[in-house]
Amino acid sequence: MKKSDLFLAAIIGFVNGVFFFFLLKQIEKEVPYSQLLPVVFAILGAVGLFVASEIGKKFSIILQAAKFFLVGTLNTFIDIGVLNILIWISGIARGVFYTVFKSLSFLVAVINSYFWNKYWTFEKRGEKSKSEEFLKFLLVTFFGFLINVGVASFVVNVVGPQFAIPEKTWASVGAIIAAFFAFLWNFTASKLIVFKQ
Repeated sequence: MKKSDLFLAAIIGFVNGVFFFFLLKQIEKEVPYSQLLPVVFAILGAVGLFVASEIGKKFSIILQAAKFFLVGTLNTFIDIGVLNILIWISGIARGVFYTVFKSLSFLVAVINSYFWNKYWTFEKRGEKSKSEEFLKFLLVTFFGFLINVGVASFVVNVVGPQFAIPEKTWASVGAIIAAFFAFLWNFTASKLIVFKQ
């Protein structure tokens, strides 16, 4: 593992901490010392990647999966952040507009995902078959999009708020549940189809 990997993991952790801090503010949840979240997440990102690197000495896929996970958390926070900005601007947290907002937030996260995963997670630098790789990425992303938006819309619009969770908070819960299912699909498909070595 390169030193730059630890630095990038800390940067991703820091940005995740910033997004998480603002997410807590959006759902009006007071957490003691929440202003320290960016620093805590930065440390966790670097330490987590270091541990994955050590484990990865025996199982090489572990370091790649850890990088993918870090990028995935960043994508998730970007997705949820953009979604909550759209909800905050419009005041709409369900129905057709929720599906449109979720689609837009997912697409912003996907663009981020492509570049981080191409150049950092899977370290693909070559120019060969760039258009073919991008087409594969679009196909994988399309199915990831269907999984992500479908699961989130199902949780928000069909299941509906549970456990007395407010509607706006439930919108983020739906996005988090969807992100888990999309993560499983995206890592497997990215590793085996898009960025195959």
